[in-house]
Amino acid sequence: MPTAADCLYGRIMRCLTFFLLLPENLKKAKKSGRHSGKLPVCYEIVTLALEKKMAAELYPVSTQTNIPNSNGIVVTAASKKSIVQVTQTITTVTAATTQQNIKNNNVETTSWQTSHPTLRERNALMFNNELMADVHFIVGPPGESQKVPAHKYVLAVGSSVFGAMFYGDLAEGESEIHIPDVEPAAFLILLKYMYSDEIELEADTVLATLYAAKKYIVPALAKACVNFLETSLEAKNACVLLSQSRLFEEPELTQRCWEVIDAQAELALLSEGFCEIDRPTLEIILTRETLNIKEAVVFEAVLSWAVAECKRRGLAPSSRNKRSVLGKALYLVRVPSMTLQEFADGAAQSDILTLEETHKIFLWYTAASKPELGFPLSRRKGLSPQRCHRFQSSAYRSNQWRYRGRCDSIQFAVDRRIFIAGLGLYGSSGGKAEYSVCIELKRQGAVLAQNLTKFVSDGSSSTFSVWFEHPVQVEQDTFYTVSAVLDGNELSYFGQEGMTEVQCGKVTFQFQCSSDSTNGTGVQGGQIPELVFYA
Repeated sequence: MPTAADCLYGRIMRCLTFFLLLPENLKKAKKSGRHSGKLPVCYEIVTLALEKKMAAELYPVSTQTNIPNSNGIVVTAASKKSIVQVTQTITTVTAATTQQNIKNNNVETTSWQTSHPTLRERNALMFNNELMADVHFIVGPPGESQKVPAHKYVLAVGSSVFGAMFYGDLAEGESEIHIPDVEPAAFLILLKYMYSDEIELEADTVLATLYAAKKYIVPALAKACVNFLETSLEAKNACVLLSQSRLFEEPELTQRCWEVIDAQAELALLSEGFCEIDRPTLEIILTRETLNIKEAVVFEAVLSWAVAECKRRGLAPSSRNKRSVLGKALYLVRVPSMTLQEFADGAAQSDILTLEETHKIFLWYTAASKPELGFPLSRRKGLSPQRCHRFQSSAYRSNQWRYRGRCDSIQFAVDRRIFIAGLGLYGSSGGKAEYSVCIELKRQGAVLAQNLTKFVSDGSSSTFSVWFEHPVQVEQDTFYTVSAVLDGNELSYFGQEGMTEVQCGKVTFQFQCSSDSTNGTGVQGGQIPELVFYA
């Protein structure tokens, strides 16, 4: 049975509706010429109110009644309040709107849902937003932490870890959760992906983001981090990324790191990043058979790592402390594979070997009866260079191929990452001869590597290798330019029947003419018959 409050509320709403539509109804009535002479009851009530008749006189209420309107707003109808006043209150509250900035954790309360039609857009608005947040994270170590609002449901559907945390059998009921082992910037990247599918990675935070993605089992974000690291992988960070890839158990990234470290071992081991790795990673690198590096350089890199490790442990870099932090890693350096000169000028004068070890190594080099050593004796095998030959035949003529300071150049691209180590060049067609040559590798006009060197040809049509100082990383699907400027015997062999595409092992090369070539070399013929590379 309706209560007095229900009746009052119904009458008020009918009155309000009529009052708002009254002008339009009067116009219609005037146009139609129809008028009954008697207005509806709502109009009479308004008239009574204007004549200062009180609502309480018509509908007396002894106690205060709370009335929810159609918008969910509670309207208080108290005694001695006029219908007009109540009507005005409802109208004012209904019409009120609040314009606020979403980015400041406030939302335009009446329209933000309708102005963002997709679920993805609406979810994205809730990222790092206090509105409706039912959990807060204190992220980062003490003193550097950041408070981050979040919504349990969104996190739970994006991560099984969060699902168990909030809705599992051992669900946490705390409103604040501390996460001291994750960087705030990385945690925000994780949450942004979970709210909006957007991934924004940066070099400074990608490793921390990978850690967060692994911790909360968000594989798509973890894969994006690995892809980002692979594209930014180079010699100076390869050892650090190797260490992290082992920690995160990412075999593909580990393999990519080994490719770089093997081919560019000297650059990798002499980088600052090498000094930042942990000792297990150091030991794995030192046992690597395929490092393209002299052992004297390996020894130098190990000493640098030992000094850095002493600093990390707060120790003075004394001989004793360096040997201590290295442990068995020192005996993974293949000291006997150095030349006697390299050992005498380097390791023998270091303070890390004992006098007894130094004495035994000298005897091993010079004595017929060699003492036993605690170091591996064999040389590292290194990588075997591969050669891409782009001509099907070679020839020579009495008036070709001449060199007068002009440039021979060709462009190439590959379908996977390789490391260009040098070029194969034709030599003299008139007997033994020595050439001076400047070789160069460029990408989009920028010089990546250059070397001025010499080679001796024996008069045959064979190719003769010239090398860059270090192998250069070449990315897939991008054209690079190699050039050679020779000075020497003017007549040499030259290639002909050139190919635009060559399959060399697992790598496909494409060739095209270069505008830098001023001596006649092109795709069909000329110099630079070979690219020497590691893959």
